Amino acid sequence: MIQRSDAGGQVAGSEAEPRGCCAPSGGARPTLPAPVPVSLTVGRSTGTGMLRLDGGTFLMGTADRDGFPQDGEGPVRPVTVSPFLIDAHAVTNARFARFVDATGHVTEAERFGWSYVFAGFLPGTLRRGAPRPPQTPWWCGVEGAYWRAPEGPGSTVGDRADHPVVHVSWNDAAAFARWSGLRLPTEAEWEYAARGGLEQARYPWGDELTPGGEHRCNIWQGRFPTKNTAEDGYRGTAPVDAYEPNGFGLYNVAGNVWEWCADHWGTEHGTRPRTNPKGPGRGDARVMRGGSYLCHDSYCNRYRVAARTSNTPDSSTGNLGFRCVRDA
Repeated sequence: MIQRSDAGGQVAGSEAEPRGCCAPSGGARPTLPAPVPVSLTVGRSTGTGMLRLDGGTFLMGTADRDGFPQDGEGPVRPVTVSPFLIDAHAVTNARFARFVDATGHVTEAERFGWSYVFAGFLPGTLRRGAPRPPQTPWWCGVEGAYWRAPEGPGSTVGDRADHPVVHVSWNDAAAFARWSGLRLPTEAEWEYAARGGLEQARYPWGDELTPGGEHRCNIWQGRFPTKNTAEDGYRGTAPVDAYEPNGFGLYNVAGNVWEWCADHWGTEHGTRPRTNPKGPGRGDARVMRGGSYLCHDSYCNRYRVAARTSNTPDSSTGNLGFRCVRDA
């Protein structure tokens, strides 16, 4: 992998088990702005896009043999969550722009001066010479890549206002949530919401990836990482409300972009509280959920609803976003 130094430079590192959909890094923690109150409507809101979920007990985790045991996907365990409100879809470029315009927030990708971009999206002039993690060479560290220029200099989100914001670190996402009077979801809340009321289903809509031949999420089709046929309609990010929502009304909780959760990363779940669990008390990484448009079952089928991975809280990539929650 390539890691960030505190000064924003790149230093060599290594990773025992590469994860093709994300690229780890590290750096300094920003100062978070103070929260301000917002007006929320309970239910399917046109103003905030938040949904009220009643909470309850569900079976979290999986014993799926096609999963990644080293990620702590199991054991299957009953977990109870209290009622909460959650964004129907990931935070968009337009919504994040309002936050930046109001606060002057500078993302960590901007502070460091670079972020990770999928090599296939780059012209040759940017690919050549761009540092790449040795175990995941389809990622390029691109100078000038950040949320407004997701493929680096010359790119724009002008026609992607309704796409999920990317190149945001956990710290950036937490800053947005605090400013909005919201918070990032716990991992248990995220999985409860993503399941949409289906107990132990493999995906948010059931056990079959493409029921009746219909694509239900934005992931890689073809041969990873050289050929993406884009049979689902998208090679990169899709609009946040693409495809049908799950049973709770949430969009794109499988594929499109990874989503930050509040929890520190951990793989042992036996001794934690089973009511509103919040993960380990400390750690060097934060949980990410949902998979992304780069996930492919030949390498990283972490678009399954119980799949999980992690990244350092200052990391940013072109397939990493977030959604927010608040207490009901």
